[in-house]
Amino acid sequence: MKSPVFFAIPFFILLVAIEAIYSYRKNKKLYRLNDTISNFSLGIGSQIAGALSKVLLFGIYIYIYKHFAYFHQPKTWWSFVLCLVLFDFFFYWAHRLSHEMNFFWGAHVVHHQSEEYNLSVALRQPWFHSLISFFIFLPIPFLGFDPIIFGLAAGLQTLYQFWIHTRAIGKLPAIVEYFFNTPSHHRVHHAINPKYIDKNHAGFLMVWDRMFGTFKAEEDPEEIVYGITTQFKSWNPVWANWHYYQEMIDKATQMKTWRDKLHIIYARPGWQPDYLGGFQHPKEVTTQAFNKYDADTTNLFKAYGILQFVLTLACSIAYLDHFSTISTFYRWLFATVIVLSIMIIGAIFEHRRWIAWAEVVRLVLVLVSLNSYYYYWYTHWLTIMEIGSVGVFIISIVWLVISMYKDSERQIA
Repeated sequence: MKSPVFFAIPFFILLVAIEAIYSYRKNKKLYRLNDTISNFSLGIGSQIAGALSKVLLFGIYIYIYKHFAYFHQPKTWWSFVLCLVLFDFFFYWAHRLSHEMNFFWGAHVVHHQSEEYNLSVALRQPWFHSLISFFIFLPIPFLGFDPIIFGLAAGLQTLYQFWIHTRAIGKLPAIVEYFFNTPSHHRVHHAINPKYIDKNHAGFLMVWDRMFGTFKAEEDPEEIVYGITTQFKSWNPVWANWHYYQEMIDKATQMKTWRDKLHIIYARPGWQPDYLGGFQHPKEVTTQAFNKYDADTTNLFKAYGILQFVLTLACSIAYLDHFSTISTFYRWLFATVIVLSIMIIGAIFEHRRWIAWAEVVRLVLVLVSLNSYYYYWYTHWLTIMEIGSVGVFIISIVWLVISMYKDSERQIA
């Protein structure tokens, strides 16, 4: 069964485009191309990781539901509503834990790295967070909620959170702001201003934050600075999912005792022993003094990166759509190719020196993997795939060579 999120992908893309056009016409400066592509790339990787891990996680849920549930809930509308509320309750605690313990923050930090706040940020999702936080939701199958009900509740809650990632909507009527998560509340959650940090963990019901003391109302949206307290200066989606764990390892190597080395795993982000300087509190920031990370590339390379991103996005959607019919070998092969693609696209926007040879290797890998797959599984489409893929390959190689040549000329000048 496909997730409701999959069917919403075209609407996500459309709404991002509408908000971007609105931003451009109103000169709001809500979007930057490199940041937006980075957000989409991380969303692609998250959906692929979710597809690969879904069998395991859903299998655990079904096993508990069949063998250990105290009773089985009926498939009714009120059962769905109850499951939705329970899911949101456990989501609050999973989300809160992801901000209060290093091990979980290392995965969740991905969602907060963007220094913009727009609808594309909603798509910027970690790749492995569900694997390490899934256990928090296990009371739901023990309570006997049907797996389909659970899947629909999880999907709906995820869909709800898309629209709250925007600066284009101000505060809503007081009764809505009181009971539900809104753009105003979630802007607070993404802020790195010290007074806002670790507030408003709700999924869609704001009552949990009000009940458990983590609620904070937005004061002045214009003063909010977005991102993480230690800037993530990269468009690399693979590094985005690993960098915080690497920082933890680097800090642990400086610690004197095994107790401290182990404590950093479950300590609050910012913790370190007194002999290393003690707890690192977030510093005051202002929108005027904050310099956003903005590594970029030449226009010709930028256009090339956009082309490859659009092709990768299309291939990713096709991959997810046909995931259940693809053999295990090609599931992992195509997943590898897509992850390699979005990693190199990120490097293009960082203007990395190694992108030329890496991109050639990637293009060859794409050509071989696609045509070998069609050779074994879709022979009646093989000729069309060969013509199309070889044509795109030639265009890409020529474009890449011209881009490298123009770039070398620019550097000499």
